[in-house]
Amino acid sequence: MAPTKEVYAVLDRPLKDAEDPRPVRQLRRLKWGLVPSWSKTPEGGARMINARAETVHEKPSYKRAFATRRCIIPADGYYEWVTGTQERDLEVEGKKKRPRKQPYFVLPADGSVFAMAGLYEFWRDKTLPDDHPGAWWVTCSVITTEAETGPLAVSPADGPRSLADIHPRMPLMLTPDRWDSWLDPSRTDVEDLRSLLAPPPEGLMRAYPVSTAVSNVRNNGPELLKELDGPEEGTLF
Repeated sequence: MAPTKEVYAVLDRPLKDAEDPRPVRQLRRLKWGLVPSWSKTPEGGARMINARAETVHEKPSYKRAFATRRCIIPADGYYEWVTGTQERDLEVEGKKKRPRKQPYFVLPADGSVFAMAGLYEFWRDKTLPDDHPGAWWVTCSVITTEAETGPLAVSPADGPRSLADIHPRMPLMLTPDRWDSWLDPSRTDVEDLRSLLAPPPEGLMRAYPVSTAVSNVRNNGPELLKELDGPEEGTLF
């Protein structure tokens, strides 16, 4: 799944036009790249695929969704690209856009679902009539946190030893004991919700190198998940 494409998300929300107002757990398709309800155009969505856990409760684009519209975005795992330490430091400082080098696939070591904490929002396209199928957009963003510095559960023979070796940020994974609390729309206390943003225990993930073909969004197939014996692109650690 690439930014601006549709992704699957789990959320708790009353069914449309239902007599029962109680929330129902649903699997919905949302556009990846959050568009705030107050935005005049949807053009900024591509830049809002991620929300930082440290500031999501206070940023104007995210704070309303954080309080009442939270979701889980399930995945087998996610791709991330490794590069040299110096370039990575420059990216953290905002001085350089990090070039993509060797891609890795990151996934739970036990084969379970990677449940990413997410937010969703509704946006009305006022250029369209109410009955138009595209009048309402439902968009989402993935919450990220600082990458783990502890060792991976399974490390590549030649490559990163921790998630922080791959990238300074990582999607915030919700362990199953937090799913119900995170999805519950009746929980609106910001400080209470922030407690759910604590990173998961370290050592749950593994990572392995995959083909650089994944770096081109036009490529899409099971071969992109194939584990390589070693990286195709040399990377400094």
